[in-house]
Amino acid sequence: MLCTSMKTLALFPALAGLVLQVYAATCEVAGGTADDTAAIKAALSTCNNGGTVLLDKTYTLGTVLQTTALSNVAIELTGTLNLKPDINYWKASGVKLTYQSAYTAWTIGGSNIHIYGGGTFSGSGDTWYDAGTTGPIPWTIVNATNVLVENVKQVQSPFWHNFVDGCTNVTFNNINLHSIQSDGSQAQNTDGWDIYRSSGVSITNSYIINGDDCVSFKPNTTNVLVENLYCQGSHGISVGSLGQYAGTEDIVANVLVKNVTMVSAENGARIKAFGGNPSSTSTSGGGSGYAKNITFEQFTVEDVDLPIVIDQCYETDDSTCASYPSKVIISDVHYIDVTGTGSKSKEVVSLVCSDICQDITATGTKLVGSSGSSEYFCTNIASTAQLDFPCSPSGSVVSATKPTSTKTTSTKTTSTKTTSTKTTSTKTTSTKAAVEAGATA
Repeated sequence: MLCTSMKTLALFPALAGLVLQVYAATCEVAGGTADDTAAIKAALSTCNNGGTVLLDKTYTLGTVLQTTALSNVAIELTGTLNLKPDINYWKASGVKLTYQSAYTAWTIGGSNIHIYGGGTFSGSGDTWYDAGTTGPIPWTIVNATNVLVENVKQVQSPFWHNFVDGCTNVTFNNINLHSIQSDGSQAQNTDGWDIYRSSGVSITNSYIINGDDCVSFKPNTTNVLVENLYCQGSHGISVGSLGQYAGTEDIVANVLVKNVTMVSAENGARIKAFGGNPSSTSTSGGGSGYAKNITFEQFTVEDVDLPIVIDQCYETDDSTCASYPSKVIISDVHYIDVTGTGSKSKEVVSLVCSDICQDITATGTKLVGSSGSSEYFCTNIASTAQLDFPCSPSGSVVSATKPTSTKTTSTKTTSTKTTSTKTTSTKTTSTKAAVEAGATA
């Protein structure tokens, strides 16, 4: 590790209102060993409180790296960081997280942290894909404040690419995620971002090819901006799932998703909440909470199974959901200029609530199925008059001439709509104009 003295390097302007001063030193990590974890950790310790750690070569993250007390530090990744493909080690030793039995290889916490440089973090995912299992989240931003991650590429993640847990004011900008198996098929469970118990998170100007949610707003996520994203092969941009655990309150509020292009995906703009459950100890529904003030705006879809989805009986069978409606209240949800093509013959919208969903609006909707017609399903929407398409529990079809049924204010029903899982490989010929100005494919 090479350390050289430096003057103050100014500030990170991308973090609004935050002045980060970089003083003391630059710590350069030599790399090239079987496990560079200790050297990276030593550099972060030496250059903490005002320095820059330079990763400009090839490195192996072979063991757990925990750096949760960082302060005013920059990590300049211009080289390549490879996660060691050791299934047994990471399963036994990865840092256990508090959500869904997930674990991670690298925890990053503290305040005023800047990660940048144009380099690559490879998760060596083929090892896990071939074994039919998931591995560690490559890195997790945890209990951190004022973090900027920009101009970084992540490839072949063995699980979710990014997990944000217990954080405030975190920005990801110009991130390129590409997790496809070497044979060209999708890599499952490779969420782009999962945000949990965090507020003030922004994800902007990024390009994502993956095999699960492009972005997922997990429980207790508030004040989030997602803007200028290209997502391909994913399960959509998802609120939830919420309400999985009985006795637990989950909230997601104040979310703006704007200027997104969604291609060859299972869903587009999605909200998912578990139904109720009679058991007070259930781990498959029965939790409470709410999702409100959610806006999807300028959302373009191409070959997407279901462009607009509310599923308030997520992973809950029909009879249980009919007897025990979801305790997660969904309201104040707005779809503005959602346009494009669905991959199903007609169905393009499925708004299925097990309890009444209030203040669900849509304007500027222009969606069409593969047959040239459009079908809209709504159950327990308080007022379909706030939608700009006809909608009913049995489905309303719009062809080139006229709708086959009229707007209906729906009431509770015992049936729910189930979506299929898309497992085919992702397209590579679709337009990428939405984000290529800010992120290179």
